[in-house]
Amino acid sequence: MGRMAGTARARQETEREIADFLSIGPMQVAELDLGAARDGGATLRPGPGSPPVTAGEVFVLVRRAGRPVGTLTGRVPEGADPVAVLTELAGEPGTEAVPGPVPAAAPPSASVVVATRERVGRLARALDSLLAQDHPDFEVVVVDNAPVTGATRELIEREYGERVRYVREPVPGLAVAHNRGLGVVRGEVTAFTDDDVVADPRWLAELTTPFAADPGLGCATGLILPARLRTPAQVLLESHGGFAKGFTARTYDPADPPADEPLFPFTAGRFGSGAGMAFRTAVLREVGGFDPATGAGTPARGGDDLYGFVRVLAHGHRLHYTPSALVWHHHRETWRDLETQAFGYGAGLTAYLTAVLVNRPALLPAFLARLPGGLARARALTAVRAGRGAARVPGGHDARTHPWPRRLSRLQRRGMLYGPLGYLRARRALRTAGREDER
Repeated sequence: MGRMAGTARARQETEREIADFLSIGPMQVAELDLGAARDGGATLRPGPGSPPVTAGEVFVLVRRAGRPVGTLTGRVPEGADPVAVLTELAGEPGTEAVPGPVPAAAPPSASVVVATRERVGRLARALDSLLAQDHPDFEVVVVDNAPVTGATRELIEREYGERVRYVREPVPGLAVAHNRGLGVVRGEVTAFTDDDVVADPRWLAELTTPFAADPGLGCATGLILPARLRTPAQVLLESHGGFAKGFTARTYDPADPPADEPLFPFTAGRFGSGAGMAFRTAVLREVGGFDPATGAGTPARGGDDLYGFVRVLAHGHRLHYTPSALVWHHHRETWRDLETQAFGYGAGLTAYLTAVLVNRPALLPAFLARLPGGLARARALTAVRAGRGAARVPGGHDARTHPWPRRLSRLQRRGMLYGPLGYLRARRALRTAGREDER
């Protein structure tokens, strides 16, 4: 009876959480450029693919002279001027950051790798934004991962011709696809992004220029903001931080570990995300690329980007985060998507840690020394996060406009328990595929 009662309570709790989830309303997405000076006038633009801003709730990226400096949320009343309302909000404390210096060096030659699988509509939107990059010397490589149709190849040949290189990778898995792209690129720096983003025109130049100024730089990451906030799932994810890592540029140096990161370098999720990352090509090849048993499309579910960050840092190279390198990401849209994502994030986290220790056992003592803090951080990551009322900076990670459902926290913890097993299963599947290829 006790077990049945507990099951019934859990079901009722989930039903309440879903009802609360469904009550979350949509938000518009926009960009507000305040100009070089406050008296220079402000410009309001809708987010990529969005209509002009009208009355209602708005998520706003604030720029100054084109450079991202913060985010805010606000409500535009009926009949009010959206520019005036949002400009006034942007003048309140907490919505601005000091822009970093404008890079003076020319960016190095670059290659952009986009792995995709049967999503030609989204891919076309991403490629259009990539081909419009303000970068003097770059190429775009699409890796068609385990395709079941010829749709991606047909799109590239029909719409993009020689402007985009097409590569086919039959083995499923994001890391496998990225490694395939890494093997054919020509650029000094290789950037990776997803097929569900829209890249800001300055994304590639801002992401790659730091490599010209710092010969010891092995990796760079950038800012990721929501392209749309039309569904409860998208708003909920962004209100709990989304993929953004803030608006302050920062360099992580293994020779000078950050005092505020006691788990360094194993807190790889703090450095950035795979939708907007770049590596010095020679460095990534030197460390062996990504572990093919990690990433979406494998039993490990994720962790390929985190693995890459740690491997580069472990080899003594620096990592730089720059918020001026911006991509707009199309978040997942449904409750079921969030369930899958929560489990996958947990699994990817422990899968990548397993991969690091399997491939670099010399890191085990450092990992064990940091394990107590890591367990505390894991509990914090998967805790049920309560709402705090009207927060104005969803991308700030500490804004909780909506409570984080217990079911999603439980799924993330389950994923963390599953991750090592998923990684080992992925390795076994790769070995089996290798034997089959040899026959």
